Amino acid sequence: MSQRVVKSEAELREIYDRPSERAVCKETPTLGDDCRAFIAHSPFLVMGTAGADGSCDVSPKGDAPGFVHVLDAQRLLVPDRIGNNRLDGLRNIVANGHVALMFFIPGREDMLRVNGRATVVRDDDLLERLAVEGKRPRTAVLVDVEQCFLHCARAAKRSGLWQPERWPAASAVRSMQRMIWDLLPVKPAGKTVEDYERESNERVKILY
Repeated sequence: MSQRVVKSEAELREIYDRPSERAVCKETPTLGDDCRAFIAHSPFLVMGTAGADGSCDVSPKGDAPGFVHVLDAQRLLVPDRIGNNRLDGLRNIVANGHVALMFFIPGREDMLRVNGRATVVRDDDLLERLAVEGKRPRTAVLVDVEQCFLHCARAAKRSGLWQPERWPAASAVRSMQRMIWDLLPVKPAGKTVEDYERESNERVKILY
């Protein structure tokens, strides 16, 4: 199959119109009051990172609204809660440092985008601020903000993201545990896929 590959920004601009003044002027280099309020009410974000070789990763981060702490107009702090220990995003940050965040508020169709430079920190005073139920994360991601703006609602509207009547049935896609079961080189002795799924779900209940 032949492909007409776009190879330059100039060629892109032959296809797309220039951004509107509104789309350009909404961008700011600091976290103003409205951005801070959005972050304070957001329980979920996705974090994009890239390694030294350019390979990319996107990781979800979530907790009670306000789990991301805004330190000042230029800096925010994201806790690294218990996960799978792959460290894909953290390894990228250590190697590269460029980071992109997208914050969501359930039911709200616009999103907040924040781009900047990140470092992985382990300072006791910073981690203590992020403690939940007496447990603090092992590390946190400190982001020096370079660019932030609200992203319009078109993608959420088109996808029906917050419209339950457009959601697929829970059985439409197999569970993650059943997918992983098929990939295991050696199945746990004496276990069925149902046992594996149940035990995996129990482990996920440990939030902190």
